[in-house]
Amino acid sequence: MSKQVTASAHVVIERPIADVFAFFADAEHDPLWRSGVVSIKRSGGLGLGTRYEQTVSGPGGRSISANIEVTGFEPDRLLTFVTTSGPVRPHGSYQFDVVPNGTEVRFTLAAELSGIKALAMAGAVQRTMSAEVGALHRAKAYLES
Repeated sequence: MSKQVTASAHVVIERPIADVFAFFADAEHDPLWRSGVVSIKRSGGLGLGTRYEQTVSGPGGRSISANIEVTGFEPDRLLTFVTTSGPVRPHGSYQFDVVPNGTEVRFTLAAELSGIKALAMAGAVQRTMSAEVGALHRAKAYLES
C-alpha cells in the first residue's frame, strides 16, 4: 500500500522577482518564516546540488533531522529540492512568476508514503506539509516589511 501526500500554496509578494528568488534560494532564511525549523546550515555556495543540514521540530517537540538538497536551480524561475534524511522525505518546489504587483510564489510539497507509514502517518504528514506551505504568508510579510 502506498499513498501520495501533497500540499501547495501561493502568494504574491510585492517585491521584484530577483529579490524574492534570492530569499528563497538560500534556505538559511527559512527560520525567518518556517516556525518548525530548529536549525539549518548550508554547506557550499548556492545553486544546484547545495546541501543543508536541517533540524525541525517533530511530534512532541522532538528534534528530527530533515536535511535537504537542491535538485533544480533556475534563477528567478524555479527551485526544487528533496529531503535526504528523516522518517518522511518529501520533495518540493518553488515557482516564481512576475505579476503586475510583484512576484507570485507557488510552493508545493509531495511525499510518497508506503506500508505502515501510509497507514499510521498519512494524516500527520498531511497536516505538517499543509502547515509548511501555509506559512508562505509569513515569508510574504517578512519580505514586504
